[in-house]
Amino acid sequence: MGGAAVGRTALAYLTGAYRHSTEAEWRARFGRGEVQLDGVTATGDEVLRAHQELCWHRPPWREGATPDSFELVYEDASLLAVIKPGGLPTLPSGGFLKNTLLSFVRQRWPEASALHRLGRATSGLVLFSRTHEAAARLSRNWREGDVEKRYRALSDGVAAQDAYDIHAPIGLVPHPVLESVHGATDKGKPSHSRAEVLERRAGHTLFEVRIHTGRPEQIRIHLAYIGHPLTGDPLFAAGGLPREREPGLPGDGGYLLHAETLAFTHPLTGERLRLHAPPPPGLRTTAEG
Repeated sequence: MGGAAVGRTALAYLTGAYRHSTEAEWRARFGRGEVQLDGVTATGDEVLRAHQELCWHRPPWREGATPDSFELVYEDASLLAVIKPGGLPTLPSGGFLKNTLLSFVRQRWPEASALHRLGRATSGLVLFSRTHEAAARLSRNWREGDVEKRYRALSDGVAAQDAYDIHAPIGLVPHPVLESVHGATDKGKPSHSRAEVLERRAGHTLFEVRIHTGRPEQIRIHLAYIGHPLTGDPLFAAGGLPREREPGLPGDGGYLLHAETLAFTHPLTGERLRLHAPPPPGLRTTAEG
């Protein structure tokens, strides 16, 4: 046990040192007998001394429930394109391993590798390679700007302009729980999105967004930066930074964002492909029903 722990109670030390959990959560772990001090079940009230060993025996992780299906849009010997439902992680992360799009796709195509990812709450098109050659060529095309990606997003506020070119740099900014998350910052990497109004609604705007760079959370951050955060977004507020009071986490949902269009040059045939994923009801215009 280090010097910072000496003289503090076991509960106070764990609460202060591991702030991903609240004092109430740590107290509950002591109550369940998950924490030991020098091999003996601790209550949390013990005053710590030097050279003691305090250990939390974390229970086995249980993955949260997710959608377990996807829709196939395109398939050939080198590529796959599928529509991911909102709520399903693309790749293993954040406590999800088996309940991911990659896992479900590989049950049918074991060789498949995702060429990009969508946030858990985001629905829409995800492209997979089936060969190393296709992966290498498409990855190069992606870096060179050959791949076109268009999204739909529902935002708070009624847009004053019909279109916005957004160049706010994106980098790490402070977050009270995770220490840092991506947000709009002058110290970030160059980023570019173009948002065009599809429809204005009472208190909201439906945007089509084309991203020219692929920074983390780019659409959420850029629309928030121009004063139109995604409706229901628990993390980002106007300005493109985490909310000042009880901001959510990057994986939290509650907003509508959909990867509608994906256009690219086929890595083997040279054909220009343009794939489409119909938007969910909340992201359709009045004319589309």
